[in-house]
Amino acid sequence: MVIDKKFKGLVKEDFRYVFNGDIETTEFLEVDLDMGLFVTGSIEAGEYINAGWYVDAGEYIKAGEFIEAGGSIDAGEYIKAGGSIEAGGSIEAGGSIEAGEYIKAGGSIDAGEYIKAGGSIEAGGSIEAGEYIKAGGSIEAGGSSGIVAGLSITCKGTLSFGLKAFAGICSWREISEEEKTITCEKFNGGVVEYGILKETGLEEDRKIELSMDEIAQKFGVAVKDLKIKKG
Repeated sequence: MVIDKKFKGLVKEDFRYVFNGDIETTEFLEVDLDMGLFVTGSIEAGEYINAGWYVDAGEYIKAGEFIEAGGSIDAGEYIKAGGSIEAGGSIEAGGSIEAGEYIKAGGSIDAGEYIKAGGSIEAGGSIEAGEYIKAGGSIEAGGSSGIVAGLSITCKGTLSFGLKAFAGICSWREISEEEKTITCEKFNGGVVEYGILKETGLEEDRKIELSMDEIAQKFGVAVKDLKIKKG
């Protein structure tokens, strides 16, 4: 499906195009407009969503594959993609932001609930979530920006930000030590203003290098009797 100036029901306002209702397709969704698009309902595509400008929905934005916009991506509810979510501007949702792959924004990333990515989370500005922030890769907030989470911050790669990080600032209930822990393989800059920092070490740093003599000694056998089996 392609949304252009001729799309039925589209109304041009001063600085954007408006569609009153939901936009749904089981295939891809291309937004081919010279300004941003605001949809009062939800935007959903079975495949990808691609827009040259910003995309804004009063409800949710969802794609089976990736979501990409030259400007910002904004939803009153959640933003979810089976693949990546990428915006030249900010990414903001009243609910959660979730991607099967990475999340990347030229500006800030802000979710009223949680932010979760199978890969990395990267922002040119700050990263904020009302609940937890979790990445299968690294987490990076750009410039002099920081990271704020109501609960924990977790990533399997490096964690870096220019200013400060706050984890576990939840004010609506009691939380555990785990829920205010910042866990990463390597901490790479900024100041943890609130929360408990836990570094697990990079995977390559955890690998053990042993000589054949050391292996033989460890298992109490002669080097000539060692047989290396892969897998």
